[in-house]
Amino acid sequence: MTTRHRWAGLIAGLLLTCTGLAHAQAGTQILDLWPDGHLPQVVSGPELVGNEGSSMGAVTRVSQPRLEIHRPANPNGTAVLILGGGGYFRIQVGTAARPMAQWLASIGVTTAVLYYRMPVDGWPASAPFADGQRAMRLLRANAGELGIDPTKIGVMGSSAGANLAGILSTRFDHDFYPALDASDRLPSRPDFLAMLYPVVTLKPPYDTTRSRRELATQPDAVEAYSVEGHVRSDMPPVFLAHAADDRIADVNHSLLMFQAARAQNVPAELHVFDRGGHSWGLGKPGTQVAQWPRLFVTWARANGFMAAPPVSLQPLTGQTAPLAPPPVDSDDADLEEDGD
Repeated sequence: MTTRHRWAGLIAGLLLTCTGLAHAQAGTQILDLWPDGHLPQVVSGPELVGNEGSSMGAVTRVSQPRLEIHRPANPNGTAVLILGGGGYFRIQVGTAARPMAQWLASIGVTTAVLYYRMPVDGWPASAPFADGQRAMRLLRANAGELGIDPTKIGVMGSSAGANLAGILSTRFDHDFYPALDASDRLPSRPDFLAMLYPVVTLKPPYDTTRSRRELATQPDAVEAYSVEGHVRSDMPPVFLAHAADDRIADVNHSLLMFQAARAQNVPAELHVFDRGGHSWGLGKPGTQVAQWPRLFVTWARANGFMAAPPVSLQPLTGQTAPLAPPPVDSDDADLEEDGD
C-alpha cells in the first residue's frame, strides 16, 4: 500500500469526528485552528489591518489563528493553503494572500488564507510553523466537508510566507506542537509547494531580511528555519517565481532552493523575471511578474495537482488584479521591511 493510500484511508476514518465547518456551500468561511482557551493570552489589544503605504491590507497582532476559507462554486478537488508574507511581523492579506485565494477559487480551487501568530507579538518563533502545520491537518480533516481531495492539498507562500511554506514542506515529520485531537493524527506534508519571491535562507550573505530578525528569538533559528538545509527527496514538488531586481529577498534565495531541490531529485520549476521587485501579489496586469498565475496553473496541471482550467484564465474573475505596492527604494531596503 502506498503512502498516499495510507493517508487517504486514515483521513476517511477521521472525517466524521474531525469536521469543524458548519455548512457545505460556496463562499467564505472561518475555521479556528485551536479550541477556545487552548492558547495563552499573549497579544494585547485588538487585531489590526493597515490602511496606508506598504502596510495597506496587512494584518498585525493576531491572537486567534484561523483559516479564511474561500470555497468555489464548482470545486475541482484541489486545495491550497495561502501564506501571506510580511517578515513575521505582519501578514499581507489584502494585497497578496486574499487576491491569490480569490483568483484560485475562481478556477475551482478551494483556498484557505492562514492568519498565523508572529514572534513580534511575543509568541515563540515556532508559533507560525505550529499554526501552519495545524492548518494543513485541519484541511485534511475537513476534506469531505470542503469537497477536496486530501491528496491534492498544496501550500503557496510569498516572501516570509514562502519561508513558512518551505518549512512545512521539508520538516513535516517534526511536530511543532503536541498532539491535541484526532486531526493531529493526519499528515501535515503538503502535496505541492509554490514559493513566490521567497525568503529561503537565514544564513549570510542573504540574512538581511526582517524574517531573520524576527525569528532570532529562537537560538537555533538560522538552522531550524533555513529551508534549503532541510530539502529532502520525499518533499513535494516545487514551483518558484522571483524577480531578478528584488531588493528585499535577493533572487539567490530562489536559486538556492532550486539547486537544493535538484540535488535531491525533487521536481522543481523556477521562473526568474527581469523586473518586478518584491511584494507583487498577483502582479499588476501587463507586467512581467503578472505571468506567474498562468505559469503556476500550467505547472500544477502538468504534475496532476489540478484539473483542466476554464478556457479563459483571468487573474480575478470579473475584476482587475490589485496593484502591487510600489517598488521599494534603497532607503526602505536598508530598513529591511520585508514588506511581503
